[in-house]
Amino acid sequence: MSSASAARARLLSIVPVDRAARMTAAPLPAVLPATTGRRRFEAAQVNRLTSSWRVGANTIDEDLRRDLDALRARSRDLCKNDAYAAKFLRMVRNNVVGAQGFVLQSAAMDDEGTPDAAANTAIENAWYRQCRPGNFEVTGRLSADDFWRSAVCGVARDGELLIRIVRGSGRGEFGFQLQLLDPARIDTNYNREPARGVNAIIMGVEVDDFRKPVAYHLFKSIRSNTPGRERERVPADEIIHQFIPWELEQSRGLPWMHAAMSLLRQLGGYREAAVIAARVGASKMGIYTRTEGAEPPNDGTDANGDFVTSAEPGTFEVAPDGYSLETWDPAYPHDQFDAFCKATLRGIASGIGVAYNSLGNDLEGVNFSSIRSGVLEEREEWMVIQSWLINTVLVPVYEQWLSVALMAGRIRLKNESPLPVAKIAKFREHTWQGRRWAWVDPLKDVQASVTAISNHLASPQQIAAQTGRDIVDVLDDLVRYQALLTERGLSPPNPGGTPNRPGTGEPAVTTDDE
Repeated sequence: MSSASAARARLLSIVPVDRAARMTAAPLPAVLPATTGRRRFEAAQVNRLTSSWRVGANTIDEDLRRDLDALRARSRDLCKNDAYAAKFLRMVRNNVVGAQGFVLQSAAMDDEGTPDAAANTAIENAWYRQCRPGNFEVTGRLSADDFWRSAVCGVARDGELLIRIVRGSGRGEFGFQLQLLDPARIDTNYNREPARGVNAIIMGVEVDDFRKPVAYHLFKSIRSNTPGRERERVPADEIIHQFIPWELEQSRGLPWMHAAMSLLRQLGGYREAAVIAARVGASKMGIYTRTEGAEPPNDGTDANGDFVTSAEPGTFEVAPDGYSLETWDPAYPHDQFDAFCKATLRGIASGIGVAYNSLGNDLEGVNFSSIRSGVLEEREEWMVIQSWLINTVLVPVYEQWLSVALMAGRIRLKNESPLPVAKIAKFREHTWQGRRWAWVDPLKDVQASVTAISNHLASPQQIAAQTGRDIVDVLDDLVRYQALLTERGLSPPNPGGTPNRPGTGEPAVTTDDE
């Protein structure tokens, strides 16, 4: 017998193999015993440290039905009275919409697959007129850019965007206007269970069997303290009601600051108490105390007999007989005040999805790499919100306006012929360009863009879009620039950037060094 066979025999003699016994062994229990708690999810355990952590299985709509009105009211209060909440709203307004707003780029194509320049120009010019005050919204006070700035501030504060579409004669040049409504008009407490032939109503939103909105039940009066406010049922095709959902099957929106509102409130109270303590500490220098049996002083008392004194620079006071001075030296704000506020504000910034340095106006201790990293993440958040707003609001608004304007024959070519309604599918093709941002070191970014284009890693269209412009508009500007140069007798700039005199290679403008 070989050595390997002998070793195998010795092993079998020590551990006999009983296949029958192995086949008839008792199965594992379906539920592990309680002693195996170490293998469970620690976050799901309930003990003295986690007893206050809720484990209920409420749906998001059940929570909203109880808390939405209170959340919205407290969010509005913070935006009115808290400096950081107000700053957050300005950040949303400036970064999502910005100074130039959303730029429409019509993308209608001919049958050959080339851009229909005439139709695109006609559509963009008509939309430009639609965006003027008096045409875009019902009050006549807001342009499209102002409207969207108000809208994004409202959706950030309240969590919901509520717009009513108003059509008909007298509604601007195109018979199409928007009305920005307070989402508090939707009756949160109006709920109804579905029945045969009757739709369900969830917090004022009437939905079908697939939870698609069918109608909205809105208060006619905006005043919340009006007794017996009447509701009106508005069909869903007249309403744009949008929000960013946080959970599945969510019917109403949440304020964007909901996860940070409690911290904002606590930090605001802490800062207020610190300021008051510092003010009191700076105002009071000491307290005169009277020993038992001492008479009140004859001089320096007010109408109530209380001893008063004044403080003047460079003077020493003498306490009246029977009085002693107890100094007042509050050690507040203490040296940890600033560090505590920064730590709390970092949590708040994380809760609302912005960079701490931007929210807190704190550039202390940052360098180019660190601030660039934070800004990149924040800008990605703004572009996500822009994409949501474009896809859910701007696109349907534009398509409905286009349909109304084409049927009314209000979009005309240069020869005054209207665009045909039959080609509406072709004219619907379009894109939106939102706000984009410049860097603090633009030279390096321009050089990187030129290198990317030269190596076929990017196109001029892509680079133009990253700066918030359409490449067609850029080329049109260049054509106009060339015409101005020719009109003024200048040739295009040389590689150094200085225009040359026509017909010569010499600069048109000399420098001081020359």
